[in-house]
Amino acid sequence: MPVDAAVARAWVLAFADRVTAAKAELTALDSAIGDADHGANLDRGMAAVLGKLAGDTPGDVLKGVGRTLISTVGGASGPLYGTAFRDAAKALGDTAEASDAEFAAALRAGYDGVRRLGGAAEGDKTMLDAWAPALTALEGALDGGLAAAAARAAAAAEEGAAATVPMQARKGRASYLGPRSVGHRDPGATSTALLFAALAEAVRT
Repeated sequence: MPVDAAVARAWVLAFADRVTAAKAELTALDSAIGDADHGANLDRGMAAVLGKLAGDTPGDVLKGVGRTLISTVGGASGPLYGTAFRDAAKALGDTAEASDAEFAAALRAGYDGVRRLGGAAEGDKTMLDAWAPALTALEGALDGGLAAAAARAAAAAEEGAAATVPMQARKGRASYLGPRSVGHRDPGATSTALLFAALAEAVRT
């Protein structure tokens, strides 16, 4: 299905709803290996996003989301998620309707932006550990349509987030704990799983 501004808005709205519902969980996860503010910060940022959600193209919608998150959210989540949405928007350009392949490429651009900004890689116990398998699943299933591919991506993102539990963090605040970071699920990977679950909801036929 083509991704237009309405689909982009539906994705953002679904993500905001999921973040609000998981706010306490995200904060609890972050209290174990971070600053205990991931849920609160991301929820506040998405509330600000909803107050400014606009745009006539999917790129415009996502660009506005990125700008708002960067300007309103403290900690790492604002710059990282903001960069992801902003770079995805850049990849989409001015197109009114992105094809499945174009949208997948935009998600890959968002991933690349997060990787550059954070200096992390898959296996470092960060949001990339959910985003990377989600992308692989999405790209591998596009022939079956975006709805099916997004459902695969959501499942892969959740599996990726769960797989961070035995990892030792090598980036971010959690890396300061060294071996003590083992045994805890990464909050950023968990919120990334929410992002892809929201996408699956928004494009479900």
